[in-house]
Amino acid sequence: MQRVVLYIAMSLDGYIARTNGDVDWLGGDDPSVPEDELMSGCARFYETVDSLIMGRATYDQVLGFGKWPYAGKPCYVLTHRSAAPDPNVELVAGDAKDVLARVSQTSPGVIWLVGGSDVARRFAVAGLIDEYRVTIIPTVLGSGISLFPEGFPETRLRLSGTETLAGTVELQYVQR
Repeated sequence: MQRVVLYIAMSLDGYIARTNGDVDWLGGDDPSVPEDELMSGCARFYETVDSLIMGRATYDQVLGFGKWPYAGKPCYVLTHRSAAPDPNVELVAGDAKDVLARVSQTSPGVIWLVGGSDVARRFAVAGLIDEYRVTIIPTVLGSGISLFPEGFPETRLRLSGTETLAGTVELQYVQR
């Protein structure tokens, strides 16, 4: 069964990145917590994913991480701009419903909305997000790129679960 899941981390004050797009704070500040423990929740979720959708800014940021972290899974970049050919992704344009229809041709299961907030807003406006999984990182940034910026539609959700891991809390919500 196909499900669109927004799986994302945000600061305690609701930001998914610094104003300049930097996400250096995502790992937290506790050096006693091993990185593999921090990433274990994401790794478990990733095993359930059939394909990924991300915006162009997120794609450009992921390219800066070095090795492509999503090898082996279809990845679609929602953009109207051209890019150098990349065997790891397919560039797609259009509204959220058109993009989902395209992705659905090859991905009947879980579709991960990786980011960013504009992609989340576009899918939410179209009523296409089935589940919200938001990990709260215990950091207050004070400013940045909001997960739910102005223009995000009012969305009523039902809490379906929580998980704590390495000082973070993942909130899991489904559509009412």
